[in-house]
Amino acid sequence: MLSATQLRPGMVVKFNNELHSIFKMEHRTPGNLRGFVQVKMRKLSTGSMIEHRFSSEDRVEKAMLDEHEMEYLYDDGEFYYFMNTENYEQMHFTKDLLGDGVYYLVPQLKVAVEFYEGKPISVELPASVDLMVKETEPGLKGATVSNVTKPATMETGLVVQVPAFINEGERIRVNTSEGTYQERA
Repeated sequence: MLSATQLRPGMVVKFNNELHSIFKMEHRTPGNLRGFVQVKMRKLSTGSMIEHRFSSEDRVEKAMLDEHEMEYLYDDGEFYYFMNTENYEQMHFTKDLLGDGVYYLVPQLKVAVEFYEGKPISVELPASVDLMVKETEPGLKGATVSNVTKPATMETGLVVQVPAFINEGERIRVNTSEGTYQERA
């Protein structure tokens, strides 16, 4: 059990018998009143955001999560298949669990999967992935200096704004948190 003042963004806690991920936390001490902790958290089962005010003395249960490295194998249109790199056990996840992360999944990509009581609750992607440009307008010669961008569709279906000199068939590095072009791979 943690004191409410020890909560930090990114922590997963059990609140009202549901798992919540702390999004934002602010400790306030208004004038002559007692201090409190204002917390904004995401309910992991539904993805909805809620705000709650804890007293500074309140105790919150921190969820004990197991983290395993898994390797993405393939998808069959409905499920996405992963293999545990330690015991080679295979599991499949739905698009609901992965969210927009499906646009960054390429075979042999290693991800960190968090489990709570044996059930997967979140998948953490690496900071960047290398993807191949499947479709874009032809590149312009000498357009290396300008900051003009054009849309490019990646092999996974993700659309990224890329510099004018990028051509189809090239591999580029994409930031997974923002979905933006970083550099040629």
